[in-house]
Amino acid sequence: MQGKILKGIAGFYYVHVVGSGVYECRAKGLFRLQKMKPLTGDNVEIAVIDETEKTGNVVKILPRKNELVRPAVANIDLALVVFAAASPQPNLNLLDRFLILMQLQQVPVTICFNKMELLEEGEREKLARIYEQCGYPVLFISVKEQMGIAALKAVLHGKTAAASGPSGVGKSSLINLLQPRASMETGEISRKIERGKQTTRHTQLIHIEGGTYIMDTPGFSSLDLPQMEKEELQQYYQEFAEYEPECRFRGCSHISEPDCGVKQAVEAGIIHTVRYDNYKQLYEELKGRKKY
Repeated sequence: MQGKILKGIAGFYYVHVVGSGVYECRAKGLFRLQKMKPLTGDNVEIAVIDETEKTGNVVKILPRKNELVRPAVANIDLALVVFAAASPQPNLNLLDRFLILMQLQQVPVTICFNKMELLEEGEREKLARIYEQCGYPVLFISVKEQMGIAALKAVLHGKTAAASGPSGVGKSSLINLLQPRASMETGEISRKIERGKQTTRHTQLIHIEGGTYIMDTPGFSSLDLPQMEKEELQQYYQEFAEYEPECRFRGCSHISEPDCGVKQAVEAGIIHTVRYDNYKQLYEELKGRKKY
């Protein structure tokens, strides 16, 4: 029987099998010998011990599509990064940091702005243009008014997605809207392992329907850039690439050099000033980072 690990804690793995439910499983000792640990999101084969009690053993981990370090999870098809469109104002520097982190781990991103009811349509278009110009899909939704949810469901359909974003943007409310049983199912697993609310610290996938899963991750208010040289930063601003051949100097940093194709594109309104200003801030941060 094949399923997907929703949560792993204290040596137990909670495996969802479409059409059958969640099985509480132990992992076979052979994984320790192979120095391989099952992760949330792993597609696995299980041997059922007791169908009534829904218990079993994980006997095989199927090949992973990818493996993220933070959070520790496998087989993520999509990162859904959720920010509030207003109240609070979106911190786009923080958003850029997250986009860099996901690019580094080669995970596609869809940007989702909640609280769209607080913005006029023109303001939404301005916000969307910043990121659509550099190739990121942008969705606007309202959990409160239940607007834009059908379009979001279409994006998530058949995928395993990680929902990430700052605290207080309505991420948990969105997940409860997508799956009203989410808090109930979390509670059921918590009761099984008798750890109550402490289990919310652990990564957990929530089954929406069919082959669609979503993972709620802890909110963040800051995000450190990964270890990299300042010269590497520009490759994470993919909209720069088209204009770099027009730079006079090879290896141009696009900061202070004259005749810079990227800066000319910014001045012409082709590259958005918000993205370029964020790039400059992050470049200076990397420049000032101490090397040990």
